[in-house]
Amino acid sequence: MFNIVLLEPRIPGNVGTIGRLAFALNCTLHLIKPYGFGEITEKEVRRAGLDYWFDLDVKEYNNIEEFWAKNPLNARHFFATTKTTQNYFDVKYEVGDYFYFGREDAGLPESLLAQHTQGCITIPMTNNARSLNIANSVSIVAYEALRQNFSQFNA
Repeated sequence: MFNIVLLEPRIPGNVGTIGRLAFALNCTLHLIKPYGFGEITEKEVRRAGLDYWFDLDVKEYNNIEEFWAKNPLNARHFFATTKTTQNYFDVKYEVGDYFYFGREDAGLPESLLAQHTQGCITIPMTNNARSLNIANSVSIVAYEALRQNFSQFNA
């Protein structure tokens, strides 16, 4: 359906939770190293992902260049950030789109965002919160993409 891309995730429980969501939506989860924890097989990842983890379409990459070699950049790649004004709900998503989320402690690299300003999306907040939890952010964007394309899956 869609592609969820986690660039250098730090917290295994978040990865597990996002994996569970990816399974529920039939998305592919792309994990780009280095992680902020050991291996993806750690019990914290499996615990949050429950028994869905082993049925999940998950792919691992050593770095973003390896990811792009297998998933070439185009206009269907979207970068979640607090550093843009384009709201996630103002974009028309298509099946197969890629949604990038950065490290929990730093977000996506500024250099990456600067190179892809047209694809940057944000989740608006109505107070001074710095950001949302990454698992919540992935859920918000992925379900908006599903909402927009739901008729293709519910026919």
